[in-house]
Amino acid sequence: MPEDDPTAAPVTDRAALRADCANCFGLCCVALTLTASADFAINKDAGTPCRHLADDFRCGIHTRLRPEGFSGCTVYDCFGAGQKVSQETYAGRDWRSSADVAQQMFQVFPVMRQLHELLWYLTEALTLPAAARLHTELRDALDTTERLTHLPAEDLAELDVSAHRDRTAVLLLRAGELERAAVPGRRKRSRRGADLIGARLAGADLRGVELRGAYLIAADLRGADLRRAELIGADFRDADLSGADLTGALFLTQAQLNAAKGNATTKLPDPLTRPPHWTVGGSDNA
Repeated sequence: MPEDDPTAAPVTDRAALRADCANCFGLCCVALTLTASADFAINKDAGTPCRHLADDFRCGIHTRLRPEGFSGCTVYDCFGAGQKVSQETYAGRDWRSSADVAQQMFQVFPVMRQLHELLWYLTEALTLPAAARLHTELRDALDTTERLTHLPAEDLAELDVSAHRDRTAVLLLRAGELERAAVPGRRKRSRRGADLIGARLAGADLRGVELRGAYLIAADLRGADLRRAELIGADFRDADLSGADLTGALFLTQAQLNAAKGNATTKLPDPLTRPPHWTVGGSDNA
């Protein structure tokens, strides 16, 4: 296929950008800070193992996280960075092997997580037909990001990932604009960073709307049409997506869905899955 063919297969397999906890050393349970809140039942400093982390690096309350007050754990997604750091960067050496390994590994993990999130977005951008003119740049950005994930641990720990993320964000923004502009009969609309906390948007036509970084916490989005809406960084905590149409939504992640409510009638884009708690959350009345 030609290099810029919009139907060309993505460079990265998105299945590799899913968390594989069985091949991770519980890095999210150790490397990250937890703050007692509605999301976490305890305070925990970065570098300190969660008290529920077992010797085999499994969560001791995995099936009870929400009732035990750890809903934030069910929302978090490392985009496959955990197993990459554990099995490739450190070749199977876990953080318990030495204090030096632990300190560096906890620095590397959040860097890898950001790189893998960018791989997720870039891979999706390469599937957008309206962004075909950007496919060469997108592929270059994806290849560069992929190469960075294979750097040695000491280089990853020192990587200026924020600068790389900023450069990539400009390209993703352009890709999203092109795709949103292709919505028939619509002018591009932007609600970037908008305060829509608790907004009543049931049944709203939000096709092609830019909601990048919008605060949609506890918003009523029942039955809303979010096709081709751009959703990078949108905060969907406790938003009700019951009956909403998210097919074709741009740059949506599993973590955003996990933070929201929904039901069996919520339409999701591939390759995202319906969160288990949606069987009891959300509303049946759109």
